[in-house]
Amino acid sequence: MGIYDINVKDMDGKDVPMSDFRGKAMLIVNTATGCGFTPQYDGLEDLYEKYHEKGFEILDFPCNQFGNQAPGSEEEIHNFCTGRYGITFPQFGKIDVNGPNESPLYSFLKNEKGGVLGDAIKWNFTKFLVDKDGRVIKRYASTDTPEKIEKDIAKLIA
Repeated sequence: MGIYDINVKDMDGKDVPMSDFRGKAMLIVNTATGCGFTPQYDGLEDLYEKYHEKGFEILDFPCNQFGNQAPGSEEEIHNFCTGRYGITFPQFGKIDVNGPNESPLYSFLKNEKGGVLGDAIKWNFTKFLVDKDGRVIKRYASTDTPEKIEKDIAKLIA
């Protein structure tokens, strides 16, 4: 099974096939609105604006598994992100990234690129870079800022 065989839910609970993103490089991020890393939304939006026209997508998956830092509804989270950070990249429905209810997308991502301390996602704003062929290229920790990983994105898009 590959990434394009997986379906995710949009903010309205409708299925979105990951195959909709075939041929595009992707940065997949589990996010939260009340996290110390939430200001990374600014950098993520900058990357999206800079590289979107070159075949780059950022996929935002809110996750409330870490410190109850994404407690709102999908609509509340979306309004916060667009209002405060002006994000224009796709946001999806809330997901679990670990445990018995973990999203198949995150099962796949973790299987492809486990973390240094094991496969579990440690916190919000863990990022996975996926190439245009659906291969997971790299996993980044929460502390890896969008600015720090831009060179990898630029190389992948080139």
